[in-house]
Amino acid sequence: MLFNSQAFILGFLPLVLAGYYALARHRAWRQAWVVLASLGFYGWWDVRFVPLLVGLTLANWLIAQWFGIARRGWIPVLGVVLNLLALGVFKYADFIRGSIYGLVGAPWTPWALVLPLGISFFVFQKISYLIDLKRGDQHIYGFLDFWMFVTFFPQLIAGPLVRHNEIIPQFDNDPRRPEIWENLSRGCVLFIIGIAKKVALADTLAQIADPIFAHAAEAKLSTAEAWIGDAAYTMQIYFDFSGYSDMAIGLALMFGLRLPFNFNAPYRSTSIRDYWRHWHMTLSRFLRDYLYIPLGGNRCSLPRQAVNIFLTMLLGGLWHGAAWTYVVWGGMHGSALALNHVWEKTGIRLPRLLGWAMTLLFVMGAFVLFRSPSFTVAGSMWQAMGGANGLGHVTFDPEHWIALLGGAAVVLAGIPSQDLAFTRLEPRPWIAVPVGAAGVWLVLLIGGRLPNVFIYFQF
Repeated sequence: MLFNSQAFILGFLPLVLAGYYALARHRAWRQAWVVLASLGFYGWWDVRFVPLLVGLTLANWLIAQWFGIARRGWIPVLGVVLNLLALGVFKYADFIRGSIYGLVGAPWTPWALVLPLGISFFVFQKISYLIDLKRGDQHIYGFLDFWMFVTFFPQLIAGPLVRHNEIIPQFDNDPRRPEIWENLSRGCVLFIIGIAKKVALADTLAQIADPIFAHAAEAKLSTAEAWIGDAAYTMQIYFDFSGYSDMAIGLALMFGLRLPFNFNAPYRSTSIRDYWRHWHMTLSRFLRDYLYIPLGGNRCSLPRQAVNIFLTMLLGGLWHGAAWTYVVWGGMHGSALALNHVWEKTGIRLPRLLGWAMTLLFVMGAFVLFRSPSFTVAGSMWQAMGGANGLGHVTFDPEHWIALLGGAAVVLAGIPSQDLAFTRLEPRPWIAVPVGAAGVWLVLLIGGRLPNVFIYFQF
């Protein structure tokens, strides 16, 4: 089920919220209601995925209980291996086989395994908990607490990557506490902001980027076409994923729960290091805490630190998808981060405007590879962006130009959505009118289009 669908907005969400608050006085009942609703939400997409989610969640809970009794350090490691094995089979088996067969030049037939929706997110969530247990965390959770932590539908499929100690303690809170109406209103505002990002901006920008990247696979693009296509995708993926994160955080707040923020104006960053502090922030901290620091982090020589950064981002690229384009994209960012790290040691500071321009151009250039289905298409885009095929021109419908210019204004000068919903806008009756009107318009807009899946669903 998609957040940006009338079935979810007009059917599923009101029903689940009503049941949750009707059962609010009984913690176990309200949690069981949310878990069952979340499994239904997940199964709506493809019921074949539910047994894997249920089986992995049960297995991880049993492993945690076992560790709580035996206190043997190898038990959480066993759970981590189990999770990585599931991820490896479903997401990387064909990729690894194809790479090996390609190296030896032998023909092969892909297994074409169906990738369970959001497997990278809920597997990483479990892995972080098990590693925390291995490191000495003492929290062994009850059945419903653990299941709600894993399956809670707002963050189940595409994050944010929530840690156990961030959300499970909140389950004790009474949903009907005094700030209930503020939580509902602020959550609703943030959800509508996220819907607007996805439906009004990201999906419109996709109508620009998709044909241009498709054309790059078949013919030469002009410089104008290539740059517009890249700019459109750079904004599309931001509005698509930050819009999902806004919706997830807003939905959780409607249930009286706070999820961590995931984006904070990343395209205003003045260095690539600053960019990764503001883009997909929950993944960045996961990579830092569970890969970069265990590799040695900053506790070693400068060359080794650079290698640690590069390897971390290389694996981060592979996490995004089972393709060499993602691996190289991760390597590009790893190299840029390592260079940035070495540069900072010199004490030299670039002018902020120059640092911002260099960072944004690098991010846009790397996104070409991220979006392209092959290195050939990426090379074609880069050649066109470099002026190899002439300047050319582009012609779009007015709504496309509005999305391009409006999107650029938002990412470069707009107020970050979470700042707007949580601090700038105070719950007032007069705000409810325009917000409600915007919500009605977006629901009608959704009804006039086929709902587009979120980009990060494929990861």
